[in-house]
Amino acid sequence: MPTADVKPTRSELLEVKKKIKLTKSGYKILKMKRDGLILEFFKILEQAKDIREKVNRDYQEAMGRIAVAKAVDGAITVQSSAFALKCHPELSLRAKNIMGIVVPEIEASSVCTVVDQRGYGIIGTSVYIDEATKAFEDLVQTIIEAAEIETTMKRLLEEVEKTKRRVNALEFKVIPDLQEAEAFIRLRLEEMERENIFRLKRIKHKAEARG
Repeated sequence: MPTADVKPTRSELLEVKKKIKLTKSGYKILKMKRDGLILEFFKILEQAKDIREKVNRDYQEAMGRIAVAKAVDGAITVQSSAFALKCHPELSLRAKNIMGIVVPEIEASSVCTVVDQRGYGIIGTSVYIDEATKAFEDLVQTIIEAAEIETTMKRLLEEVEKTKRRVNALEFKVIPDLQEAEAFIRLRLEEMERENIFRLKRIKHKAEARG
């Protein structure tokens, strides 16, 4: 708050003091929110690390299973089995709240199936295709979980950064400016009071001299 825009009056001093009190209260609340968000972020970060490792493991497992299936049954049979799939994953999104932040909650159905729901004939295929199918179903399920966690982590990080900027603005700009304005008003009021006292003394001296 530029001091040039500040009126050195007692009413303005009271208003500035009120603003400082409210701003400091908001600052404390925002700091608590920021600290809570950071704790939540690190919890999600650990989950994100674990799910990323699981995605990599499941991917390697699925690729290994499909390689074996192709070697045993042949690439054409594997492709035919894949195209025969009748059930497809269905996703639904719901919102959940973490410290005032809306993040997605993903529910998936028809990801993992039993053998007779996969569309291909059991007699014409080997167990290796079943194992490859199961491995890829597990991979898809893990990717869906990863998507939910990664999105939550991104939303929390964005909110942490936004809250940090607001906290810093209050701490290093708004509150110091208000305190500077308060100090300026106090100084000007003290100067005005001294000037009034000096003026009253001069008037008194003149009155005494005339008397």
